[in-house]
Amino acid sequence: MSRIGKYPVPVPSGVTVDVKGQTVRAKGKLGELTFVVHDDVSVVLEDGKVRLSPRLETRQARMIWPTMRTRVNNLVKGVSEGYRQDLEITGVGYRANLQGKDLVLSLGYSHEIRYPVPEGIKIELEKQTAIAISGIDKQKVGQVAAEIISYRPPEPYKGKGIKRKGQRILRKEGKKK
Repeated sequence: MSRIGKYPVPVPSGVTVDVKGQTVRAKGKLGELTFVVHDDVSVVLEDGKVRLSPRLETRQARMIWPTMRTRVNNLVKGVSEGYRQDLEITGVGYRANLQGKDLVLSLGYSHEIRYPVPEGIKIELEKQTAIAISGIDKQKVGQVAAEIISYRPPEPYKGKGIKRKGQRILRKEGKKK
């Protein structure tokens, strides 16, 4: 039996959850999100908690059950608290700026990289080398962070590039004479 799936998803105060069939809609102070639960998993809202359970005792149903529970939990947490990822830019001359709705990155290439900020995502710059990405959808926040990192991932010799805050880069030793 799943250890994650058996726990119900608590609904905090200020968040309303509506379950119609397989569609779960969560509305909170930060916004509204919907998610369609897989057909092999049944979803029920009872006494302020969302309870999920497998419909069948098949292997597929047991595997997808904890995933669906986690997705519903991310939905509820996103509309109440939101998600945030911090990125750090390391390297001489590497920096970021906001121009309108675009994030402009100078990463040592011959040109600047313009990244259009998607809808529902908020990007803030604490300083030119620190980027804060926030939003209510955990998947979208992580995807935006991964796309920005992909422009210049950290390299193992000097550690230059864009990395998540607190991420440890495995460093290599340089050439020896």
